[in-house]
Amino acid sequence: MLRRAVLLGSLLAAIPAFAAVDDVTPGGFLVHHRVTVHAAPARAWDALVTPSLWWSPDHTWSGDAKNLSMDVRPGGCFCEKLANGGVQHLAIVYAGKPEVLRMAGALGPLQGSGVAGALTFALKAQGDSTVVDMTYSVGGYLKGGLDKIAAPVNGMLGEQIERYRRLVDNGSPALK
Repeated sequence: MLRRAVLLGSLLAAIPAFAAVDDVTPGGFLVHHRVTVHAAPARAWDALVTPSLWWSPDHTWSGDAKNLSMDVRPGGCFCEKLANGGVQHLAIVYAGKPEVLRMAGALGPLQGSGVAGALTFALKAQGDSTVVDMTYSVGGYLKGGLDKIAAPVNGMLGEQIERYRRLVDNGSPALK
């Protein structure tokens, strides 16, 4: 079962350098987060494609991020092992190491609806650091409208990108 408990303190701490719901309508939304990590793009990429190290267990079906894996190739899977099977969170559609990772699919509770999404990570060197832009574009049908879920999805993804930033910068996604 998807664990949905998120403490207010962790949400407030998870606000990255830039976060926005760029566009929202009943039929879709676009969220955008930007962080800068203190690592070269190759190291930033290696951390990015290892979600078991930074994705919050509160946003997994199993409750354990160690069950997450990513097969980084077109047609590959951002998947999770479950005791009775597994789940494909997203499919890899573009893997351009170390600059762009694009995945298609509907995350979490969106999977049960008629929606499609594209989650893109764009990495760009900036001196000794890397700027990481994450966008998630979702469109389709959700009873009551996708505009109702844009803010919670934005918050969840903000938490993930902040955990990723902390992993790269501090060696751990935990708050310090």
